[in-house]
Amino acid sequence: MGAAPAGGVEADGKTVTSRIAPGVQYWHFDIPASHGTTRAHVLDIDLNDPRTGVGLLYPGEVGARSAVSTLADGAGAVGGINGDFFNISEGQHPGVEATGAPVGPAVAQGRALKGAVPDGQRFGPAMPPGVTTQAVLGVGFDRRARLDSLRLEGEVRTPRTRLPLGGLNQYALPVGSVGAFTSDWGSTSRVRSTCGTDTNRGAPCSTDTHEVAVRGGRVVQSADTPGSGPVAAGTTVLVGREAGAQALRKLSIGDRVHEWHRLVAARSHVPFRFALGGFPVLRGGAPLPGLDSVTSAVRTAAGISADGRRLLLLSLDGSPEFRTGLTIAEVARTLKGLGAQEGFSLDGGGSSTLVSSATLVARAPGAEAVTVRNHPSGGAERPVANGIGVFSRG
Repeated sequence: MGAAPAGGVEADGKTVTSRIAPGVQYWHFDIPASHGTTRAHVLDIDLNDPRTGVGLLYPGEVGARSAVSTLADGAGAVGGINGDFFNISEGQHPGVEATGAPVGPAVAQGRALKGAVPDGQRFGPAMPPGVTTQAVLGVGFDRRARLDSLRLEGEVRTPRTRLPLGGLNQYALPVGSVGAFTSDWGSTSRVRSTCGTDTNRGAPCSTDTHEVAVRGGRVVQSADTPGSGPVAAGTTVLVGREAGAQALRKLSIGDRVHEWHRLVAARSHVPFRFALGGFPVLRGGAPLPGLDSVTSAVRTAAGISADGRRLLLLSLDGSPEFRTGLTIAEVARTLKGLGAQEGFSLDGGGSSTLVSSATLVARAPGAEAVTVRNHPSGGAERPVANGIGVFSRG
């Protein structure tokens, strides 16, 4: 695996390379782009190396945020990068708390943390045609990185009916559905999950809501307004809106309820060990049609080699000298030039961070903490919902 940009990327001869850990290289280089020169920072990860792995960084709760460097240090990572787009503000819903929860699905250590919000409820730039919020990048138990989509399947069974599960630890539920909130959600208010519609994030919050808490297979609590506060381990809070609320309202304390859920991959034959959301920009070595070639910004992205054994984590520099950034189309071309066959866009702007042993972050050999390797465009690290951590046993 090379430690410098592959052929096809103009780096102006300014590539700087260092070894972070076994199987992990860090380098940065300059890219002459349509809006001016920008600087890219890259963690180059060899998944063939048994001492090296990647996993989900998150604050321990879906509805929470933290800086990438804090997440990386807390998990013992040697490097990391910010991840999915997230529910950052709620100006259209006065009095409603922004949850900080990510848009897409998330899997940590093989366990489903959350499902994808409806397409119309996402935050972030426009996705390519045909792409949905279910799109993920992840690594399977076979140690191969891949792109896929993860669909939530689940059901709520009561003595009277069976209801399809519409959400799992999500800041937005489909209209008319029932969603499940577990201890993974955290203490953030669940009210936001009943605001907006499947096609309009800013639509008013529903006036027809209900929630029940289920523990030991029985209803133990019921309320017309979604609540807040931690969900105890072994308890599931079911939140319904419209038709979903009407179904939950028929339940009484002590009624039997069984809820189950899983995330189902559209293409992967090997379960994901970790996965997070964003959207694809490169497939089979070709940029997806319809990528934005006009709007330039500081970006974060990931690239995967043809065999899934090499993972590139890329974050652009947000310092004034390089803040012109890249368009999404230029990100795809850059990843292809680095040797990637698959490419995936992650959150950008003030969220873009890369850190090493260590928002790209990385740890220098022998250092006790990671260092932010790029310059976040806001001048300091923005707390984010999740990220990709790089780990080494070396």
